[in-house]
Amino acid sequence: MRKKLTTKSDLKHLTILGGKKGIPGRKLETFPNHHPERDYWVTMHTEEFTCVCPLTGQPDFAKLKIQYIPDKYVLESKSLKLYLRAFRNEGTFHEHVVNVILDDIVSALAPRSCKVTADFAVRGGIGISVEAVFKS
Repeated sequence: MRKKLTTKSDLKHLTILGGKKGIPGRKLETFPNHHPERDYWVTMHTEEFTCVCPLTGQPDFAKLKIQYIPDKYVLESKSLKLYLRAFRNEGTFHEHVVNVILDDIVSALAPRSCKVTADFAVRGGIGISVEAVFKS
C-alpha cells in the first residue's frame, strides 16, 4: 500500500505558512507525521540566529542546528524561522537560550529525541558551543 503524501487535512492547523505577514513570534506549528512507525532524523539549521547579551546588549550570532526524531508531528519550518527571529532582541545567555529552544520544541512536538546545537561566534576571544538534548 502506498503511503500518503501531504494531504489537505495536514494543513488545517497551520496558520503561519502561506500567510502574508512574517511577524516574529514564539509560536511553533506542526503537521502530522505520516511515518510514525519509523525512526528518522529531521535536521534544520540556520547561520542567522541572533540574540543579545543580557548585560551589554551587544548582539550574539550563532549557527544553530536542530535535529529530532518525530513521533506524531513534524515541525513546520516557517513557524520555526519566525520563532527564532523572536530572539533577535532578547537578552539572554547562550546556555539559557539553547535550553529554552529545546524545551519549546519538545513541548510543541513531543519528539522521540531532539538535540539543539548552537555555535556562537567568538566574542572577547572565547567561542561558545552549547548542545542540549532530549530523549523520551
